[in-house]
Amino acid sequence: MRFVLAVLMFWCSLTVWSQSALLQSGPMLGYNEMREVLLWVQTTSAAEVQFMYWESDQPSDTLYTGQIRTEPERAFTAKFIADRVMPGVTYDYRLIINRTVVDLPYPTTFTAQPNWKRDGRAPDFRIALGSCTNTIDPLFDAPNPEFTARYEIFPSIADRQPDLMLWLGDNIYLGDADWYTQTGILHRYTHTRSIPKMQELLATAHNYAIWDDHDFGPNNSDRSFIHKDKTLAAFELFWGNPTFGLPGVPGAISFFQYMDIDFFLLDNRYHRSPNDRRGGEKTILGKAQLEWLIDALSYSNAPYKMVAVGGQVLNTAPLFENYANRHFEERQYLLNRIEEEGITGVVFLTGDRHHTELSRYVNNRGIPVYDLTISPLTSRSYDATDEPNTLRVPGTHVGIQNFGILNVTGPRDDRRIQIEVRDTQGALLWEYEIGGE
Repeated sequence: MRFVLAVLMFWCSLTVWSQSALLQSGPMLGYNEMREVLLWVQTTSAAEVQFMYWESDQPSDTLYTGQIRTEPERAFTAKFIADRVMPGVTYDYRLIINRTVVDLPYPTTFTAQPNWKRDGRAPDFRIALGSCTNTIDPLFDAPNPEFTARYEIFPSIADRQPDLMLWLGDNIYLGDADWYTQTGILHRYTHTRSIPKMQELLATAHNYAIWDDHDFGPNNSDRSFIHKDKTLAAFELFWGNPTFGLPGVPGAISFFQYMDIDFFLLDNRYHRSPNDRRGGEKTILGKAQLEWLIDALSYSNAPYKMVAVGGQVLNTAPLFENYANRHFEERQYLLNRIEEEGITGVVFLTGDRHHTELSRYVNNRGIPVYDLTISPLTSRSYDATDEPNTLRVPGTHVGIQNFGILNVTGPRDDRRIQIEVRDTQGALLWEYEIGGE
């Protein structure tokens, strides 16, 4: 009998291990709405996958997503919709691979957005954000131990327990071996997404993303990149945004509302004119996306309108890929429309620059507009204190790896955003409050 029990226990442990071995990356939480939450996972090879979830205080009432077989054409990724959630309810969730529950070393829960308008007050919440996640793939990249040490930033972000994680572009770095084939693109996505220290953050915060040149194509790439549809397809496979593009306008464009704050996710690559083209109209967003943004900002009655875009908008220094460099007319048009429409509460969330800073601009109507640049997470950092950005808020430049935290607090008529910028280990570098102006 003891021998039989030992064999059964060994077989059970082997089964659990084999299903864990099939887990490549994730699970990851994607978009979060009152009646739906997106769940994502990637396996190492073809497998039958689904999720189970239940109200945290009613574990006996288990719900299940549909079942999906992961396939190589989709990099063995799968997206699931938990569509039996109720507003404001907290759920535990578990990943199932080949009918076996996968054990993870951290709790996995999510809370569907509450019906705050009915309840009378939008809750406080926390957003984490950052850009420029470069990782070293030993198969194709030169060794660099510094990058591995920088992965500690992801547990530091998870320790802050953000409700949302907003990835502000250059979330992967496509390289010479990747740009021109689907095989290379999906390999690079898989490598970065599989960083072990990233997994808890993916599983515990709701992740949203924009892209910039390095997840779109080669450095400083634009609408001429021949494989932009391949990289857009990969972006859709690996991220859980609620939408991708506008009607008739392809791209990594989306919108979501979290509590009472509106988020506009822009694509600064798919429709971008070449930086060095001498003739023709110069654009970063393209006319259709730009006019949609102005329409959507005008319609929004959110106290804050978070506009996520890869490159800096307000920085006045005409350098690199700042809006003020080569695309000054479109920048001025956007700021003029914000002023003329009387749009309040605009906060641009940007990356790209390998340094962090906060810029503040007050238009002729006395309305402040902000640009919070958070960069880099793991990539090489630079000291840009000598850049002639006349709108930089003093004391906000950071020239080391860092991440941002936005604490949204207070009643709707006095909503505040407390910005924290923290280093790789989570130590506070500076803080600043937006609101009450």
